[in-house]
Amino acid sequence: MDMHEESATPRTKARAGWRRGGAVVTVAVTAGLALVACSSGGTSSAGGTSSPSAKTAACPTGTTAAGAGTPTGAPTAMPSGNAGGIAVAKTIKKSDTSTSTVIEPTGAQIRCATSGITTTHDITYSSPTTDGRKSDLKLDIQVPTSTSGKKRLVIYLTGGGFVMADRTANLSQRTYVADQGYVVASVQYRTTKDGATYKDAVADVKSAIRYLRANADKYSIDADQVAVWGQSAGGYLAAMTGATNGEKSFDVGDNLTQSSEVQGVVDEFGPADLSELAADYDTAARKANYAAGNSAAQWVYGPGTKKSVADRTSEVAAADPSTHISSRTAPFVLFHGSADNLVSPSETLTLHTALRAKGIDSTRYVLTGAGHGDLSFTGDTSAVLPWSTQETMGHIVDFLGQHLK
Repeated sequence: MDMHEESATPRTKARAGWRRGGAVVTVAVTAGLALVACSSGGTSSAGGTSSPSAKTAACPTGTTAAGAGTPTGAPTAMPSGNAGGIAVAKTIKKSDTSTSTVIEPTGAQIRCATSGITTTHDITYSSPTTDGRKSDLKLDIQVPTSTSGKKRLVIYLTGGGFVMADRTANLSQRTYVADQGYVVASVQYRTTKDGATYKDAVADVKSAIRYLRANADKYSIDADQVAVWGQSAGGYLAAMTGATNGEKSFDVGDNLTQSSEVQGVVDEFGPADLSELAADYDTAARKANYAAGNSAAQWVYGPGTKKSVADRTSEVAAADPSTHISSRTAPFVLFHGSADNLVSPSETLTLHTALRAKGIDSTRYVLTGAGHGDLSFTGDTSAVLPWSTQETMGHIVDFLGQHLK
């Protein structure tokens, strides 16, 4: 197991409580989604233990991590359409915001810190078998060291269009949340490239939660206070994880004496009802998103399928988090950009409405003019900014503070 340590520094006050300040924020661009990259240097150790590093460094400028093919900390876009290719809508129908809070995400960007966090990489939390092939699933964990005692846990799930799950993505925002005093674990999960379906991936997330609860003392975790936070396909998995609190069918694998329930869900621009994935879009985008055998179809029906998610079959309905809502479902906060041309903005609205109809605490924010997390790969480098403002991230931190006591 390879382990590396990174650190992060001092705080300053901002809009909704303490926000930490430090190194200058820089932008990392990849061939998919790119978000503000924030990191620090460190030393490596082996043998299953880690100790805080005295070394610090400024945030990276988008250099590639060793052995990786994309810039450090940069998440990738959600592919859809034929063969998982990205289907970008040309027109987006305006959706109802009457039950949502509309924000203008144009304020100051988050600032990364340079000390106070110890990070351990490449922790194997589960080794499931899919189609006869064993997968060692990894997570990276950031533990704040500026305070002692047990800390609330946030599970982060990256996007990747159901075809990839790079746990190294979005380092800047993960570090920012960790810097507010949360243990943050970024989790790899199985995708369609592994021959997996949503059932396998939800089981993976729940397995990671059980693993971390079983190892709570090792990582200074308060096992009673756990939230799940995801973006795009990761937002979908966060929603499924929180909606299915108490459903034992998704609890398979190790550490089954531990609970997989969560106390809060942060869903950023995640799909929900896959039969309505492109409901707000033009004909060409709908055609691509509902193509038979594409990544969305494989996510529901499995590898090699010739089916489409265009029809709300019983299988598609079962893959919709709204069909799993119960009295045990966790509170939600949902975010969507009004100009998202990869996942219809109405996806989070429909889920938000379903949650409220069943008495679940749900808040939804619409970011005026924001796209799908970022569309830097199209040349629009400014699209990164709405998702890493102090205001947007402040709403996430405020929600975590409210629901993780």
